[in-house]
Amino acid sequence: MTPLTGPAGLDDPDGLAPTLVIDALGRKCPIPIIMLAGRIREVPIGGTIAVLADDPAARTDVPAWCTMKSQEFVAISDLPSGWSFLIKRSY
Repeated sequence: MTPLTGPAGLDDPDGLAPTLVIDALGRKCPIPIIMLAGRIREVPIGGTIAVLADDPAARTDVPAWCTMKSQEFVAISDLPSGWSFLIKRSY
């Protein structure tokens, strides 16, 4: 997957700066997924969401949720503590 670049890893080389950033740092799974599911409709179709999480389970849970919900998992980027997951809203 393409690593994210820019401040705090919140945009990527293709210019997909997130429309919404969900800060789930310090929260255990499934809370990052619950936060993502609850707020994804705030972003227009085609918009992107960055989910910041530091629970190791998020590394598998976020991409799996995207597949299950037919949303596009774009990239993951390392943060100083945790990761930034970039998701593109498909519908």
